[in-house]
Amino acid sequence: MLSIKIRNFWTKLFAWEYWPMSLFYAPVYTYWFYLGFKARSIFFFTAANPSIKNGGMVAASKKSILDLIPLQYLPKTVLLTAPIKNNEVDEAMNKQGLTCPVIFKPDLGERGWKVEKISSKEEASEYLTAFKADLQIQEYIDLPLEAGVFYYRFPGDSKGTVSSIVVKELLHVIGDGKSTLKQLIIKKPRARIQLEKLKNKLEPVFDWIPHLEERVELQPIGNHNRGTAFLNGNHLISDELIDAFDTISKQIEGFYYGRFDVRCQDEVALKNGNVKIMELNGAASEPAHIYQEGFSIFKAYKVLFHHWKVLYKISVANHKNGTAYTSFKQGYKDLTTSGRVMEQGI
Repeated sequence: MLSIKIRNFWTKLFAWEYWPMSLFYAPVYTYWFYLGFKARSIFFFTAANPSIKNGGMVAASKKSILDLIPLQYLPKTVLLTAPIKNNEVDEAMNKQGLTCPVIFKPDLGERGWKVEKISSKEEASEYLTAFKADLQIQEYIDLPLEAGVFYYRFPGDSKGTVSSIVVKELLHVIGDGKSTLKQLIIKKPRARIQLEKLKNKLEPVFDWIPHLEERVELQPIGNHNRGTAFLNGNHLISDELIDAFDTISKQIEGFYYGRFDVRCQDEVALKNGNVKIMELNGAASEPAHIYQEGFSIFKAYKVLFHHWKVLYKISVANHKNGTAYTSFKQGYKDLTTSGRVMEQGI
C-alpha cells in the first residue's frame, strides 16, 4: 500500500489539477482582493446575479436557484429541511413520482460534497444517519452526455456568450480479460487516487475479472474530486449553442454569470439546448475545461483571470443599476455559516 501512496504522491505533484485549492488559487485570491479594492467592496461578486443570494458565491440554496429555471429544463427535485426522517423521504418521493435511483445532495455545498446516487431505501437510511442538513432529492437523469456550460452576459446586452464547455467522463476502467477490478484500478492513475474511497462500495468485487473491453463505471457522480475526468469541450461552442443558452438564460430573472451543469442525449442535443439542468452555479463557478489533463497551468490562470474580470464588470454594472453589494459583516457571516453546514452535515 505504501507504494501506491508514493505513486499517488508523484501523480498529484506533477498534475496541478490535484493540488490543494488554497495553493492553486493563491494568485487568483490576490486578483480578487485587487478587484475588491477597485470596487470598494471585497464582496463585489454578490451583485453578479441579483436574483441569487450572494450572487451564487456562498450560502445560496441550490433549490432556490433551480426554482428560477423553467420546469421544462429541470429534473424533478424536492427539498427536505433538517431534521429529516426516513418516512419524510418516502412521502416526498411518492408525491413527486420519484423512484430509485435518485440523487441525494445537500442544499448548501460545493464540489460534489455529499452528493450520492441512492438506489434503495437502505442506502437512503444509511445516508440520513450520517447527514444532518437540508437535503435535495433529485430525479436521476440517465442521459449519456454530462457537461458544464459556462455562460455570461453583460447587463444591458441582448446577447451573451458561452466561454467554456467541460465534458465530464465518469470514473471508469476498461477490462482486459485478465486483470482483476482492483488491478485495473491500480493501473489507472485517476482511479488509483480514489482507491480508498472506492473500497467502501467495491471491495467485495475487487477480485472480479471484467471481460475484454468491458467498461466498468466506478463512480456515478460527475465531480472532479470523485475522479471524473474533465475534458475540454470548447470545440463544441458555436453560434447555435450560444443562441440556445441565451434563450435559456434570458428566462432566468436576474441571472448573468455562471455554469449550467447539464445532462443530455448527445452533442446535437447540447447544441440545441435540449438539456436537463442538474444545477446552476453562480459567481462561484469555474470554467472547468481548464482541468483537462495536460492543460497548461499558465493558460488556466489566464482563463481564470479573464472570468474574474468579467465577474467584476458584470457586478459593478449591476451595482450601478441598484443591486447592493453584500456587506463585509454579512458576507463573512455567510462564509462561516456555509462552513459550519458542511462540518455539521457530515
